[in-house]
Amino acid sequence: MAYDFQVTVDSARPHDLADWWAEMLGWQVERSNEEFIREMVAEGYAQEEATTTHKGALVWKDGAAIVHPETKQRFLFQLVPEGKTVKNRLHLDIRMGADKIEAELERLTANGATFLHRGKQGPTEWITIADPEGNELCLS
Repeated sequence: MAYDFQVTVDSARPHDLADWWAEMLGWQVERSNEEFIREMVAEGYAQEEATTTHKGALVWKDGAAIVHPETKQRFLFQLVPEGKTVKNRLHLDIRMGADKIEAELERLTANGATFLHRGKQGPTEWITIADPEGNELCLS
């Protein structure tokens, strides 16, 4: 039996990081249901302090999600109080093709990524970078 899943990323600024990853992957930031948020606050199920405004929209402070435009695969970026302190135990390999990797490295570092190193094993080459909050990923 196959399972559906989402990838969840701890973050200090989930809405900003969701924007970055959506831009990087060509995915979409999941729209906020402002009416639902207002209803939950009005009915006492949530506190006003649990909300914030991001790019003019009312959103839940604790998280933001991005979705693949066709498959609806989902990444959730959730607010956590602590910062990243060690190397990721899990990371993503973004396969874009050797002909695009240098241009993507330039684009992503211009948008807040940090170059970490280049790797090679046999005929396979990759570049390891970190997103704006330090989460490692590889471009290949």
